[in-house]
Amino acid sequence: MQFVDKIHIFIKAGDGGDGCSSFHREKYVNRGGPDGGDGGCGGNVYFVANDNVNTLLEFRFSKHFRAERGENGRARMQTGKRGSDIRVAVPVGTRVRDVESGKIIADVSAPGYEKLVLHGGRGGRGNARFATPTKQAPKYAQNGQKTREHEVELELLTVADVGLVGLPNVGKSTILSVVTSAKPKIADYHFTTLTPNLGVVKRYDSSFVLADIPGLIEGAAEGAGLGRSFLRHIERTRMLVHVIDISGSEGRDPIEDYYTIRSELYDYSPALHALPQFVAANKTDIPGADENLARLHDELDEKGVLIFPVSAATTKGFEPLLDAIVKELAHLPKTLAFEEEELADEPQYEDGFEIVKESADVFVVKGGTVDYIMDTTNADDEVSMRRFQQMLVKQGIIAALRDNGAKEGSVIRIGEWEFDFVE
Repeated sequence: MQFVDKIHIFIKAGDGGDGCSSFHREKYVNRGGPDGGDGGCGGNVYFVANDNVNTLLEFRFSKHFRAERGENGRARMQTGKRGSDIRVAVPVGTRVRDVESGKIIADVSAPGYEKLVLHGGRGGRGNARFATPTKQAPKYAQNGQKTREHEVELELLTVADVGLVGLPNVGKSTILSVVTSAKPKIADYHFTTLTPNLGVVKRYDSSFVLADIPGLIEGAAEGAGLGRSFLRHIERTRMLVHVIDISGSEGRDPIEDYYTIRSELYDYSPALHALPQFVAANKTDIPGADENLARLHDELDEKGVLIFPVSAATTKGFEPLLDAIVKELAHLPKTLAFEEEELADEPQYEDGFEIVKESADVFVVKGGTVDYIMDTTNADDEVSMRRFQQMLVKQGIIAALRDNGAKEGSVIRIGEWEFDFVE
């Protein structure tokens, strides 16, 4: 299965249904009163955890998720049916970010997670709601609330307790295969691992999830190679195990390798750099490893960094490392969950409007005031259209059109509507 860990989709709550304008009609009942019902509310949008997938691949083929619109109100005070909700199922570990505002609106950090992110539009009120002692036969009914579509970014972050980090071909995947039942692809060349691999380590009565992260190179934090894509997958980990080729078999210096990875972690995220970290000095079975191991101890012992000599090839030296990890995890906080923010899905109408003159006789009116007038106008209702005209005058739009040169017969465009200017 192809691994996809970042993608954009579009979500929209259901519009509210329109209120109904009607009057009671029954034999022998003269001048029945208003009985138009309210429109139904639109459906909500939820994000929920899907425990059965570990990639965002399916969202390549389905990018638009829209909840159902509420039904319009009906005569005899019948309220329209509420729109059905939509639940967007994503893998555990998915972080959902609103593209426009940058807010994290959902962090699917655990199985069973469910979060309401968009509320459905309010249903419009029927004309029966507008009856008063002095106005007993109102014809006006309210439109349902329109909702806005949002573009969101889905970003999958591996959920693991411990992350294996290091340069390419230092043996991270082999270590994962030794201490867990995972079967990652293993070969003697760089970037054999191109996606994170997970395995469960069982140690006596304890267990933890170990993640093998693809190898990092210098400049990874700035995007060299696929560095930022790889580093994302250790953001949730509680601690790190830095795997080093202690034999220097590829002509690299183990001490320089250590500082290269530490620098990349800091450049990407100081919080990631500050995580508890052990060093697994791998390939101790190769000649020359003992001398480099002594040098590494001289460099890091005074810094308090614990070094564990291991050999993934011979499966030796892992018991002390695993025991130390279990002991460290016992007093560390749980897997990181990012702080969520609420997404303001109510229509936001900024006061004001502007008039753009497209040609000598064509004028376009736009702005928050115009959006509000349009959203609260029902084109099929005579009383609503009369209110629309009154609002244009009241808000100064007609006067502004005159000041900008509009005259009898000029074409006026407001939203999707187009009509002639009449003095």
